Amino acid sequence: MTIEVVPGDPRDPQATALLKQSHALMESLFSSEDNFFLDIDDLCVPDISFFVAREGDVVLGTGALADKGDYGEVKSMFVSPDARGKGVGEALLQQIEAASCAQGHAAMKLETGNVLYAAHRLYERAGFTKCGPFGDYPEANSSLFMEKKL
Repeated sequence: MTIEVVPGDPRDPQATALLKQSHALMESLFSSEDNFFLDIDDLCVPDISFFVAREGDVVLGTGALADKGDYGEVKSMFVSPDARGKGVGEALLQQIEAASCAQGHAAMKLETGNVLYAAHRLYERAGFTKCGPFGDYPEANSSLFMEKKL
């Protein structure tokens, strides 16, 4: 089967289950003050574009784009452990970038955890480079900030 990335609803039971897995992982790795994930309700607002990657009827991953005006912020990237290595993260990130370009952003930015090495490799392969904190993010040893000019 083919992986398809489509607009999704964070309240869809499969998407919600993946988001809860992601939140639990982040809470197990980082202190509460170093967790910047969006709650499910926060993903259901007009300035967030939410996407799911699916294979048939099964949701394999989630990702979102927050419209920050001149840039888009990558949020809620998570791939089911069973689907890792299938290109799901790359497919999600390509769709998020296409949405960011369509919204006229000059760049995409993201914050990710300093120990999420597979995520770092994904973002680097997609052309992201390290940068400093942006928006309302504090300087934090547990965070890695990245950006990509569009």
